[in-house]
Amino acid sequence: MSAPRTTPWPLVALFTAGYLAPYLLPTTVGRLDAGLPLTTTEAGATGSALLLSSATAGFLLAARGGRAGARTLARVGLTLAVLGYGAAALTGSIPAVVAGVIVGGLGSGTATAVAASGIAGRPDPHRVTTLGLLTVSALAGALYLTIPHLGPGHGLPLAAIALTALAVLPVTGRLDAHAATTTTTAAPAPLPHRRTGLLLAAAMPCWSLAQNSLWGVSGRIGLHQAHLTEVTVGAVFAVALGAGLLGVLGAGALGPRLGRAAPIGVGTALIAACVVLSASASGPVSFAGGEIAWNACYPLVLSYVIGLAASLDPRGRWAVLVGSAGALGTAAGPLAGSLLSAWAGYPAMGRILAVVLLLSAVPMTAAALRASAPARRTTRVADLPVVEIPLAELPQAGTSLAEAALVEAALGETPRMEIPRVEIPDVVLADRVPHPETVPFLEPLLAESAPGLPVRALPGHSNSYASTSAR
Repeated sequence: MSAPRTTPWPLVALFTAGYLAPYLLPTTVGRLDAGLPLTTTEAGATGSALLLSSATAGFLLAARGGRAGARTLARVGLTLAVLGYGAAALTGSIPAVVAGVIVGGLGSGTATAVAASGIAGRPDPHRVTTLGLLTVSALAGALYLTIPHLGPGHGLPLAAIALTALAVLPVTGRLDAHAATTTTTAAPAPLPHRRTGLLLAAAMPCWSLAQNSLWGVSGRIGLHQAHLTEVTVGAVFAVALGAGLLGVLGAGALGPRLGRAAPIGVGTALIAACVVLSASASGPVSFAGGEIAWNACYPLVLSYVIGLAASLDPRGRWAVLVGSAGALGTAAGPLAGSLLSAWAGYPAMGRILAVVLLLSAVPMTAAALRASAPARRTTRVADLPVVEIPLAELPQAGTSLAEAALVEAALGETPRMEIPRVEIPDVVLADRVPHPETVPFLEPLLAESAPGLPVRALPGHSNSYASTSAR
């Protein structure tokens, strides 16, 4: 019987606190635009600065490792998130807000990297990732329903992220104080599956950029192109994140049954179609349909991508590197979406982003196929175990019967190890050819010294002894 699987809830909570900022990106950027004297492009650039600092923290942690341990790093990251987002929520100064979201982004990135490393070390990383995405989707959906009713202002979504980090901070006491986070050993081992990991890490920025370019301007599409109110847009986002919960549950139910290549490749193609539909929406039905279908597919594919990265290295280094590479695309998303929509309009932006998604799906699917291909194992001779079997030395050529009896008596005084009997068809002496006169005495001598071992002496001259291969 296998031991029951325990759920690492501290890692799930840490994952939720780190991922909440990207999930709340549309309302954060929209309220920065509406509540502060910022242009649309400047608000998008502020959101990009937040996510860029988060990606930087992940890259730094992956490159230098975490000798302080998972517990200390998680506490540092959550503390930075509380201070940074809290300060940005309480001030109306634009430089202070930008500095606060950058500090908060560093905290979110650190928490995400620690959570990713811990999840990669679990025996079932896909299951833990699914639970984390389920939790952050549920929390973000509740906030999208709540924030519009609490009043205007840029500080509400930032305060929600800060309070979430503060609530998770006590849970870090249940993390291992000395757990390795990525490269904590004195002599770090080389990264396994280097080609597959690099292929996945190279495609992740484009995959994330295409989706977050639309996600960063989805609120403005609903307000200006679909002609919805902020409350209605928030309700659509909440329902969309609820559909994301169904997608995450579907990913957890499917597990590895379909492999990883099919969910990643086919799921990304469906996401591209949803992006085109949402970006070209001109009414509430098309806007809600595109957003809901998109958010149902996105977390399902993301769970397989994170699980693929975690399976490449149990120490979590590829999980952190791939996550940080995706965060780079996420960071550039709000700014890229603002620039594309201002230059070509929302429908054309959606078509461009769909092409980018389809192109990025090719190397990601190839990486999943390479990771799932059975590895060819070669066994070297040096790797084979060596078994030493003590054998009694046979009398050399010309040994008399009396000398053979003395040897047998001496061997009889030595304690012997019991060896199970092995049925061997023939025993042929090839290396030591005895004198012809001693041949009649060998058979009874060997039969007495090794009872149960059949021995057949070939007749004829000593030249008639032949060697055969062991069976």
